[in-house]
Amino acid sequence: MFRNYFIIAIRNFWKNKIFSLINISGLAIGISAALVIYLLVYYEFSFDKFHNDGGRIYRVVSNLNFPGQLITNGGVSAPLPEAVKREVTGIETASAFHTYNAKVTLPTTVSDKPVIFKNQQDIIFADNDYFRLIPYTWLAGSPQSSLTEPFKVVLTESRAKTYFPGTGFADIPGRTVTYNDSIHVSVSGIVKDLDEATDFIFKEFISLSTVPNSGLKNNMGWNEWGSVNSASQFLVKLNKGVTPKEVEQQLASLRNKYHKDDFMKTANLLQPLGELHFTGDYDMFSKRQAHKPALYGLLAVAAFLLMLGCINFINLTTAQAALRAKEIGVRKTMGSSKRHLVLQFLGETFLFTTLATMFSILLAPVILKIFSDFMPPELKFSIVQQPHIIIFIILLIPAVSFLSGIYPAMVLAGFKPVLVLKNQAYSGTAKTRKAWLRKSLTVSQFVIAQFFIIATLLVSKQIHYSINKSMGFRKDAVVFVQAPWNDKNPGNRFVLLNKLRSAPEFEMVSLAGSPPATTGYSTTSMKFNDGKKEIESMVEIKSADSVYFKLYNLKLAAGRLPQENDSLVKGYLINETYAKFLGYQNAADIVGKQINRGDNEGIPISGVLKDFHFKSTHNAIKPLAYTSVTGNYFSYHILLKPNNAGGAIWKNGIARLEKAWKEVYPDFDFEYKFMDESIAGFYKAEQNVSRLLKWAAGLCIFISCLGLLGLVIYTTNLRTKEIGVRKVLGASVMQIVSLLSKEFLALVLVAFAIAAPLAWWAMNKWLQDFAYRTALSWWVFAGCGLGMLIIALLTLSLRTIKAAGNNPVGALRSE
Repeated sequence: MFRNYFIIAIRNFWKNKIFSLINISGLAIGISAALVIYLLVYYEFSFDKFHNDGGRIYRVVSNLNFPGQLITNGGVSAPLPEAVKREVTGIETASAFHTYNAKVTLPTTVSDKPVIFKNQQDIIFADNDYFRLIPYTWLAGSPQSSLTEPFKVVLTESRAKTYFPGTGFADIPGRTVTYNDSIHVSVSGIVKDLDEATDFIFKEFISLSTVPNSGLKNNMGWNEWGSVNSASQFLVKLNKGVTPKEVEQQLASLRNKYHKDDFMKTANLLQPLGELHFTGDYDMFSKRQAHKPALYGLLAVAAFLLMLGCINFINLTTAQAALRAKEIGVRKTMGSSKRHLVLQFLGETFLFTTLATMFSILLAPVILKIFSDFMPPELKFSIVQQPHIIIFIILLIPAVSFLSGIYPAMVLAGFKPVLVLKNQAYSGTAKTRKAWLRKSLTVSQFVIAQFFIIATLLVSKQIHYSINKSMGFRKDAVVFVQAPWNDKNPGNRFVLLNKLRSAPEFEMVSLAGSPPATTGYSTTSMKFNDGKKEIESMVEIKSADSVYFKLYNLKLAAGRLPQENDSLVKGYLINETYAKFLGYQNAADIVGKQINRGDNEGIPISGVLKDFHFKSTHNAIKPLAYTSVTGNYFSYHILLKPNNAGGAIWKNGIARLEKAWKEVYPDFDFEYKFMDESIAGFYKAEQNVSRLLKWAAGLCIFISCLGLLGLVIYTTNLRTKEIGVRKVLGASVMQIVSLLSKEFLALVLVAFAIAAPLAWWAMNKWLQDFAYRTALSWWVFAGCGLGMLIIALLTLSLRTIKAAGNNPVGALRSE
């Protein structure tokens, strides 16, 4: 019996090749999207699932509460871990570690010249307890003693092969590694790289006791309870039965004991290990983090595309029902039961779904490559190495087959043999029965398609608004370069500055702090006394020389900008927002007033800058102050001269910049950024969403049009004789096309009426994340509705014109 069903399915597939390919295409698109999105979501949710008792492991994070402002930090005060180990109960294991980047120098036996790695990443200072929390396989050394002494280091297998190629692991312990030319350590162990998905991808583990025995003690704030640095991380594993709340209460008491917070109130909280990869509020060792709402949104996109494919299959299959009506009638006359017919048609759907899935498996790697720029680089598609994909496919095929095939199977199996053999399968009530369901399916398709179209247009509109919005400073033709912070000779900064200022391709060059707009934070507490009360607030602090303000074309609201050979040490420049926060609506009134910052008291405000955006448009403009502490000058800001037609001026300027850099900093890599590109990078996530929405909208339109085509074919098959009669009575082709199209265009309009308010609500909610946002313009919605009508009309014309142009004799002959 099943062999017979299979043969009939193949025969029908070959007989109706166009319809079959359209059906398979619609399902393949939905299944491909589901497969790729499943792969991504599974990968993101698989992070750090391999830890022993992972449910009891937490990271201690910090909430820094300032008046009117909350700053979250994934790190802790450096002295906290030792105090916790001594005084906090309920903790089974505690391990502090500090992230670190460094120049690595290795002696070589081949020549006198050492091997240098200029900027090695993924280095931490850790203790032996770290290896009790993060499970590693040891290839050399011991997890109990490898990091007990200062100036020891454990390397991963990959890093050991990089540093000591061709050397056996047993021979590497005892070898010397030097960090930043000053920290000399010996290798005490080798561990195997972690194969599982994890954020703990560190490659070198220097003993934590090295810090207080080296010059790094002050840099890391080793004894400073009031300093919180994201590089200072702390993991704890709780005893069974101990709740995070109990430990958090002890942490609060501990902070009160060792550090009395006056202005800044610090709270230490426990973040579950499973949330490290997702919680964007707390940084993750500067690694990539996933966003759960975005992943759930991707799952919704996959579900929508899969649903559209199923609806498309239903519409096209029922549209072909007339072609198989006599086959069904004969089968029923010969004794086939409804159950057998349902199984036959579900079997055919299963075959279609299997073929579509096979096509999707071939398509999945192509999709991953298309979206590779915002997919995790570790994400791969391999059925052999990822058996969970096979399980997903095995579950997906019958589910899609059932959803796609059950309704068409019930409809086809429900034909009455007597009416079918009299060519009246669609007569009477059968002609209109359940027509509302087919129309509802088509409306659903266009609701989803138009929702995606509106969302795509509005996301693109917001990105365009954000990138092109005036930031309040010059951002075109500006290049900035970060000087190495760990260079031994601070005077090199000014050597390079003088070289750049003499370059003919550069209009202006400034050595200052960070650019006007950055993603990072540098805040400080400032106090101001207006004669009535003292106002204390957190202020974003930047440093700059006199050229900086001219280079970026920052505007002055009151006071004066610093002149050449002048210094801002004598005063601060603040922005208008800070002046208003302090109670001065007129900027000129605050010029000359004094402000206090730490030990620096009575420093006058020399000027007020007009407000400009120093963060993305997600954030409102906040208080800002500029100073000129030369120790914070680590960025070169370069205004390029106007480029010529061939782009030679900018090209030569960048080449000159690189040459000068290598002359001054031969041991450091050269990297530069254009200011406008840096600002565009603020909206990388939104640009990825926009690109994904464009693809989703395009696929939705394509599948929806296929579904509409199916409904048109179905309806024209029902109304063949009506069309013939109308033509005999004198109706023109255009009149018949108009008659047939009117009903379908009404469905598109109904879908628009449903999609528009849904899209308005969703996008209005999304735009709330932006302090400065574009308007929900009416023309976006009107353009979507009109565009969808035009697309639908073009789709309808493929069938309605043909139906209206057919010879009426053929339609009426069989009556």
